[in-house]
Amino acid sequence: MESNSVFQIPPHDHFFLGSDHDRAERRTWAVIILCTVMMVAEIVGGALFGSLALIADGLHMSTHAGALLLAALAYTYARKYAGDRSFTFGTGKFGDLAGYSSAIVLAMIALLVGYEAVTRLIDPVPIAFNQAIPIAVLGLVVNAASAWLLSGGLHHRHDHDHSHGHAHGHDHDGAPRRSDEPEIRELEFEEHDHGHGAHHRDNNMRAAVVHVMADAAVSVLVIVGLLLARAFDWLWMDPLAGFIGALVIANWSVGLLRDTGAILLDRNPDPRMAERVRTAIESEGDHVTDLHLWRLGPGHLGAIVSVATSETHEPAHYRKRLARFPDLSHITVEVQHRLATP
Repeated sequence: MESNSVFQIPPHDHFFLGSDHDRAERRTWAVIILCTVMMVAEIVGGALFGSLALIADGLHMSTHAGALLLAALAYTYARKYAGDRSFTFGTGKFGDLAGYSSAIVLAMIALLVGYEAVTRLIDPVPIAFNQAIPIAVLGLVVNAASAWLLSGGLHHRHDHDHSHGHAHGHDHDGAPRRSDEPEIRELEFEEHDHGHGAHHRDNNMRAAVVHVMADAAVSVLVIVGLLLARAFDWLWMDPLAGFIGALVIANWSVGLLRDTGAILLDRNPDPRMAERVRTAIESEGDHVTDLHLWRLGPGHLGAIVSVATSETHEPAHYRKRLARFPDLSHITVEVQHRLATP
């Protein structure tokens, strides 16, 4: 004989945004303003002084600002609609969607830079060193300033407690915890490494930083290539530096596509966590018949657990056992009671 029991919880909010969401949003908009100011200054300056190279770099800066705008809008939209119940599991994945889109843009940039580099290796073009080198240096300075502004969004704060201060109106098992519920400590897992897990990574901020770092890396390579080309008349050094930069950008793009794509497809973000959840449930002799673990947003995991037991335990019993894992922000527990037949 088998009976099924599913724990019913009252309606609650699904705020699964990262702990640094607001700060990252502000910093991203600040970098967009910086890039926009530089873009306007370069285009206007190029038009006034007749510098085609300056205009070209200004147009390049516009693509940089556009990529960052995608990240900023993702932050804003995710925050604005975090309480919209039409999003079944909240808006925490908007950053991953923006990161995936940015990775595609990066891949296209890598292809364009690589194509241009190969073209110039085959058919070298004259280089205006006196204009190109200062512009490359200026681009590096802007990217360094952008990286400094964005760096605050990458630092994971360790001054939070194990509840993470999440504002979604319920504890990590998806339902309000009563004050009389005992804290479960039968199994001693070391959970302090959770802050370094991949599921805590803000892929939206990561994509923004990758854009900045890719631009900075290309600027460094271009500066080195231009200096060598001018010193030794090696015109091939400039396109070679560009081709190396394209390979670097492509490598970062592939990594970003792989990680964000896995999240969008609900791949298990932390196999170690899944094994810990299974061990916590089965420590009393029960059996996990089905387990789904996926990422809801930076630092937030969702879990669906089906448990087969010959005891009289209800879902609340297993919720308490899983309360030790602060990253589990939304849990659904199904209990299958197997009763012995006479």
